[in-house]
Amino acid sequence: MQIIMKYFPNLSPDQIFRFGKLASLYRNWNAIVNVIPRKDIETFYEEHILHSLAIAKVIFFKPGSRILDVGTGGGFPGIPLAILFPTCQFTLLDSMQKRILVVQSVADTLNLKNVIAIQGKIEDVFDQYDFVVSRAVAAFPNLVGKVRKNVSPVSQNVRKNGIIYLKGGSFEDEIIDYKSNIEVSEIIRFFDEPCFRSKKVIYLPILNNYAENIQLSLKNDFR
Repeated sequence: MQIIMKYFPNLSPDQIFRFGKLASLYRNWNAIVNVIPRKDIETFYEEHILHSLAIAKVIFFKPGSRILDVGTGGGFPGIPLAILFPTCQFTLLDSMQKRILVVQSVADTLNLKNVIAIQGKIEDVFDQYDFVVSRAVAAFPNLVGKVRKNVSPVSQNVRKNGIIYLKGGSFEDEIIDYKSNIEVSEIIRFFDEPCFRSKKVIYLPILNNYAENIQLSLKNDFR
C-alpha cells in the first residue's frame, strides 16, 4: 500500500481504506479462484494496482466519464481506476463467470457504486463509452477492431475518446498501422520500479469521422 501513496499522495481517507483492503480481498479470493498468478501475491500492489493506475498518469478522467474495461480478468485495471475516480462510471467485462463473480464481490465489499461487472463477449456489447481500457487481452489491431463500435463520438475529456491499453514487451508490429495517431508512454517515466521498464501505456484516439474509421478497419481486417 505504501507504494500507492508514494505516487498518489493526495488520496482521500476512503480511497486509502479501499486500496488498503484490496490485498486481503484478492489473497482470499485467489485461494478459491486463481484470478491473478500466485507468484504475484507478494508484489500485488506493484504488479497489479500500480500498473493499472499508470493509466491515470496519461489521462485524468473528467467526472461523469464512462469507461469500459475489456477482459478485466480479476478486475484490472478497472477496480483500481474505479477507486481513484469515484465520480466516473466503470463497466468491467469478462467472458468467464468465475472472474466476474470475484470482481462483483470485490466491488460490493468496497461499496464501489461506480462499478458494474458483466459476463460476456465484447462482440455482444454495443453500448458506447468515453474510453475503452484493457490490459493486453489481445493483439492491438484485433482489440481496435472489436471495440471501435464502443467508443462514443462525443468527447468530454481533454483527450479525445479512444482506447487506452496496457502492454509489455515488444509490440511495434502491432501498432505500425496506427503510428500517425498513436501515443506510447513508457511507464518507467511515471514509476521507477524495475518491473515497469518494458511496460507501456498505449493511447489511441478513435476517429469521429465514420468513413475514416471504416477505411482503417478494412485495412486491418485484410492484413
